Amino acid sequence: MKFPFAFFAVVLFLTCACGSDYTPKPRGYFRIDLPQHQYRSFDTTYPYSFEYPVYATIVPDNSKMTEPYWINVRYSPFNATLHLSYKVIRGNLPEYLEDARTLVNKHIPKANSITQREFNDPEHRVFGLVYEIRGSDAASAYQFYVTDSLTKFLRGALYFNLIPNNDSLAPVIGFLKGEIDHMITTFRWKK
Repeated sequence: MKFPFAFFAVVLFLTCACGSDYTPKPRGYFRIDLPQHQYRSFDTTYPYSFEYPVYATIVPDNSKMTEPYWINVRYSPFNATLHLSYKVIRGNLPEYLEDARTLVNKHIPKANSITQREFNDPEHRVFGLVYEIRGSDAASAYQFYVTDSLTKFLRGALYFNLIPNNDSLAPVIGFLKGEIDHMITTFRWKK
């Protein structure tokens, strides 16, 4: 008596299962928890100061091409680094501006668009340009430079330490843009 009931239950189950259409699930990404906006001051013997997130760390740039006062701001929770390079202007500001533009334009083959926005803080003599680079395969999503127009120049470029997929990184990129914008607005040159 148990065999016919089990047989019919299996047949009924298979019949119901075969009639439904299978729809594959979309590819998912890990949830990214974004930290609170809390900042601390980078105010050392360097010729500049700014505020940066408490979860970030600042380390000297140890690459072979470095000059004094080059640093990296590491955003460890996101596997990203903001590379900051400082240069003294000696009548060569147009050269530094062209270098910054050229380095941004190297992303054109992978970028969908590159927009730029001016930054002006005449009270603190901080002037600059921010570049937002859009495109799923662009290596750097955000770059900028600031200068006092006379003697100091600093360029920044945000890179992730992984193969770029800026579509899935969009929430993190948007969050870090806000953090970098805060850094730029709190940026000060020292005398």
